[in-house]
Amino acid sequence: MPGCNRHGPLWLAVSESLKTIAAHAFIPSISSSFHVFFIAVTLAILSALPEEQQGLQHLFTNTQTLRHAGRDFTLGQLHGRAVVLALTGIGKVAAATTAAAVVERFGARQLLFTGVAGGVGAGVQVGDVVVAQQFLQHDMDVRPLFPRWQVPGYAAPTLACDTAMSTALLAAAQDCVIQAAQWGEPLLAGHAPQAHAGLVASGDQFIVSAAVSGRITSELQAEGHLPLAVEMEGAAIAQACADYGIPFAAVRTISDRADDSAHVDFPAFVQAVASRYALHIVQHWVKLQPSA
Repeated sequence: MPGCNRHGPLWLAVSESLKTIAAHAFIPSISSSFHVFFIAVTLAILSALPEEQQGLQHLFTNTQTLRHAGRDFTLGQLHGRAVVLALTGIGKVAAATTAAAVVERFGARQLLFTGVAGGVGAGVQVGDVVVAQQFLQHDMDVRPLFPRWQVPGYAAPTLACDTAMSTALLAAAQDCVIQAAQWGEPLLAGHAPQAHAGLVASGDQFIVSAAVSGRITSELQAEGHLPLAVEMEGAAIAQACADYGIPFAAVRTISDRADDSAHVDFPAFVQAVASRYALHIVQHWVKLQPSA
């Protein structure tokens, strides 16, 4: 500020005002020379559980962790992109809250979700990867006011993911499963993993019954919806991103078949396999993206 005494009352008042603005805008530092460092986040990476993004934070550089809306958000650089990493917690409301936070508070312009799911589609096996092309809430039912599964205010029961993001994500998933076939991982039980793309159904229910997953799947199929997997967060994030006009993509590692053995398979698989998949797929996908 030309002609301003840096020890005078005007300078001190301006300096304090800028510090106050920085605190509320998450600007990490303002030096005495007025060098302001803005956080310009381009991508948010979300998961429900810590194991689903295990190792990702260690790849970040220039990290800063901030507490907001009851959650920790880690900001940093990943392969040249400004990224915010966070855990949503389990369920649709928690997921939507976190999605809104990364857009409103951190200005994220893309959102990527990585996690696990129960496989319900034909040929979708434990160890496979599903890239979502659409989401649907299998527990949404406002009949007779609206057709079953349709969220009021939206044109159809399904919400589409971003095509360009999902295409690159599928390429990253295909590369991952090719390599995973060589790992010799006992939990894959000799299965050669495959990558799939299609509909994923979300609901506030951890499905551990073949009868329940069979009923959900058969009812959807009867109306022309062919889900590949079931989980608990994706459709809510897809809805939030649709509201904000933010491109969204999601990838799910199949940890179980959403049947009576799901509670046995889940913890070990997430720890040993899904976290390794997520690390590979996210890194590969980020490298495929054009420079922000």
